[in-house]
Amino acid sequence: MLALYVRDLKLGVRAGGGALTGVIFFLAVIATVPFGVGPDLNLLARIGPAILWIGALLASLLGLDRLFQADRDDGSLDLLVMSGDRHMAALTVFVKCLAYWTASVLPLVVAAPLLGLFMNMPPMGIGAAALTLLVGTPAITFIGAAGAAVAVALPRGGLLISVLVLPLTIPVLIFGVLASYGAVAEPDPFLPPFLILCALTLFLAVLGPVAAALALRWATD
Repeated sequence: MLALYVRDLKLGVRAGGGALTGVIFFLAVIATVPFGVGPDLNLLARIGPAILWIGALLASLLGLDRLFQADRDDGSLDLLVMSGDRHMAALTVFVKCLAYWTASVLPLVVAAPLLGLFMNMPPMGIGAAALTLLVGTPAITFIGAAGAAVAVALPRGGLLISVLVLPLTIPVLIFGVLASYGAVAEPDPFLPPFLILCALTLFLAVLGPVAAALALRWATD
């Protein structure tokens, strides 16, 4: 599993443009918001956590269609899925999700504090938003893995993946934004929605790879 993680991480870095494209798209979303809502700094600070989460969510979906596509093209996906029982296939998907998150989504989390300054967010709000993104974005990746597995056999499945995944990520988005607001807005609490966000990530870390493994086995039959 460690060798698979390192392999996928190297492939993600060598592919080029994945992380950079996501960060640029993230920046584009943040930069266009003031043109839509106006230059009110107080308003931008209030909606900042929600905009950061929406931008990170959309940017993290950009490369999901490549999660299994390269392995399918060179034939290694069949070997990874069929070598072992269902539990081993789910563990394989889990490791590939971690590698994808590290290569493509973690740079978005790193860039979030800088982009939070563009939204005039206070330091506490920026820290809370970055922490919730660090905890919540893996859940988006695990959900996206199931969507990518369903669309792996389609020639142009990128749009289908977004359509399938976006409705399922709404609970993660809700509790991520609530926790970010709770860190700066009184008397909204921070800890309860943050703990629920952690629970969603742990739950989807089990459910997402299992669903993706079943979909991949169906696609390779």
